[in-house]
Amino acid sequence: MSADPAFRADVLAGLAAAIPAIPARWLYDRRGSELFERITKLPEYYPTRIERSLIERHCRQVARIAGQGDAVVEFGSGSSTKTPILLEAVDPAAYVPIDISGAFLRDSAAALQQRFPALPIYPVEGDFMKPIALPAEIAGMDKLGFFPGSTIGNMVPRTAVDLLRVMKETLGAGAYLLIGMDRLKDVDVLIRAYDDAAGVTAEFNLNLLHRINAELNGTVPVDAFRHRAIWNDRAARIEMHLEAVRDVEFTVDGQPFAFRAGDTIHTENSHKYGLRDSRLLLRAAGWGVVEEWTDEADQFALILAVAEAPRFAP
Repeated sequence: MSADPAFRADVLAGLAAAIPAIPARWLYDRRGSELFERITKLPEYYPTRIERSLIERHCRQVARIAGQGDAVVEFGSGSSTKTPILLEAVDPAAYVPIDISGAFLRDSAAALQQRFPALPIYPVEGDFMKPIALPAEIAGMDKLGFFPGSTIGNMVPRTAVDLLRVMKETLGAGAYLLIGMDRLKDVDVLIRAYDDAAGVTAEFNLNLLHRINAELNGTVPVDAFRHRAIWNDRAARIEMHLEAVRDVEFTVDGQPFAFRAGDTIHTENSHKYGLRDSRLLLRAAGWGVVEEWTDEADQFALILAVAEAPRFAP
């Protein structure tokens, strides 16, 4: 397998950084994507259950506001477990799933095609952090973007705003975006969600090291690292780290690296937002909030926003 040049560049730069870190998107090779799907079914992992219930409860209202017959464009589609609920309500003219994991994307699109045989589906393999050229077949259609799972929380606020701007550019003026955002809540609940008793999240995090070994000729002793989930109160986020449990040396693509016991590689953030925080984030990127729905305990928010036209002045 030839390594993705961007993956190689990010890993080498990230391991050499003063604060070692690797972007979270590289957690999602095929194995990582499969493990994340297992995470979403764990009892501790509340976001998927709550968001699914919100979509089930409010998808008809989404359809009334955004309209039916549009093209639904899903960013980071994964296995599209929540997507059928939305597609049945919106009855789109086309569906475009975008994901960085090509094999997983194609399998998911094929499974969805069986469920919706008459729906044109155009999978796009790519990094949605950058503007995506959408298929020519949907060029003249109104568009509804779909970004579930609180994936926006993986980015620091500056990067999150940049991503939302890219989505606006990809979808076009007047498009709608249905996005999930996780709320601030009790720290113990958060820690359990990202460090489950069965160890699936640990396996998901450690899989990054297996991927480095397989794709970048790495010699990382995976058993020299352990998964850690930490609440960073100042940044209002859960952080995932790979912590060295002993002094360790290894090479990646021929380059040497050394970590002392206790050193970590920062692999993922999951920011949590309050009501005003989430709206400010969207407004900063040119999205106006149309509707917002939460569960009874206000643990998770489903937000429908519209791409606003640029203004000459405030």
